[in-house]
Amino acid sequence: MKKTIYTLLVLLVASVANAQDINKIITKDYVDHLIKSLSSDEMQGRRTFTPGIDKAATFIENEFKQIGLKPLEGATGYRQTFYKYQLKPTVTSVTIDGQAIANDNIAIIGNNAKELSFDQTNSDGWIKLDPEKDFMSQYRTISRSGKKQVVLVDVKFIDIFKRLKSQGGRTVDEKDLTVTKQSALVFILDKDTIAKEFKVELKNDVVKMPLFNVAGIIPGKSKAKELVVFSGHYDHNGIVASKDGDSIMNGADDDASGTSAMIALAKYYKKLNNNERTLIFVAFTGEEMGMFGSRYFSQQLNPDEVVAMFNIEMIGKDSKFGKNTAFITGYDKSDLGKILQKNLEGTEFTFHPDPYTAQSLFYRSDNATLAALGVPAHTISTDQIDIDPHYHQVTDEYKTLDVENILSTIKAIAKSAVSIVKGVDTPSRIPKLTGAQ
Repeated sequence: MKKTIYTLLVLLVASVANAQDINKIITKDYVDHLIKSLSSDEMQGRRTFTPGIDKAATFIENEFKQIGLKPLEGATGYRQTFYKYQLKPTVTSVTIDGQAIANDNIAIIGNNAKELSFDQTNSDGWIKLDPEKDFMSQYRTISRSGKKQVVLVDVKFIDIFKRLKSQGGRTVDEKDLTVTKQSALVFILDKDTIAKEFKVELKNDVVKMPLFNVAGIIPGKSKAKELVVFSGHYDHNGIVASKDGDSIMNGADDDASGTSAMIALAKYYKKLNNNERTLIFVAFTGEEMGMFGSRYFSQQLNPDEVVAMFNIEMIGKDSKFGKNTAFITGYDKSDLGKILQKNLEGTEFTFHPDPYTAQSLFYRSDNATLAALGVPAHTISTDQIDIDPHYHQVTDEYKTLDVENILSTIKAIAKSAVSIVKGVDTPSRIPKLTGAQ
């Protein structure tokens, strides 16, 4: 009996000490510092390929250095650099039945060629989208076709057409520049038919552009070859057309909040110094452009060595489940969520399954690539994405955040992941997607 009481006292003291430690390490001032810095106007909305994202990367590097993280194996610094190719249109010329089409009425999709010319004799001809049918369902069908084709668009679809046109140049891999069969969809607004002929001439400048994830590690001890990844994406959407005098998309919640959580967790686990598994902390670039950073990152390691991935995305406001709650995407695909919830028993915080399954969030964030390869990789979030008025708006600023919600979520992740970090628990694998690489 005395031994049992003594054991309980030891556990209680350890628990209290751990709570005190976490509150000293992950403080409001520290998290404020991280989020305010990443979402400041100085970062210019952290758009990929801009000076703003370079400033954000430098800030994260400095935080990693102060924490004492090591670079990835074989790296000399924290930046994990890779390259994409930007195609910037220099010539866009379309004539239909001898009449030149105004540039404002032309949108080019899917062209990877430096130069491409075609007409009705050496292409897939032309079609007109049915104005009585849904634009996006028609668009999805033809966008996968790989054709060289002129697509006539009814003026009814002018808003969607403008969004297509605003995408501007493309960002592609080197292999995309050398494909044998070139394709292009040439959308023409407010044209009903083509009586006889058309001619398309397209030219692009091709510019090699660097991108960089920022990554550091805490080497493991007895299970050093087993990896646990903590991540958030640090890019956002940059500077846009002014709205009520504001043109900077600061991305405070999306995803300065998640990136700040990842950095704070690095600080916490480095202080704890009890990780048997190797911990990787990574800020991904290019999420908003198609998850470029996480795709590259996943190709640089063996997914079979990754035990779990905690991707953190938009934790700046209460979830629909109330205070001290968060949801986990793909909750039923592995038992990671159950492990975390087990470790939080007796606390006020709870994790829940994703309530927005219709939005397919599991495969829309940076966990997706590793999840497709069988890793129990999930995203943790609190955002009520169906009603969030600040999502992808210039109003996503620090003043809209609930920092207490961010703090409680970070601490809940820190506490609940400890058994995985220590090598005690191993989440079940997610079934691999066929064809995933």
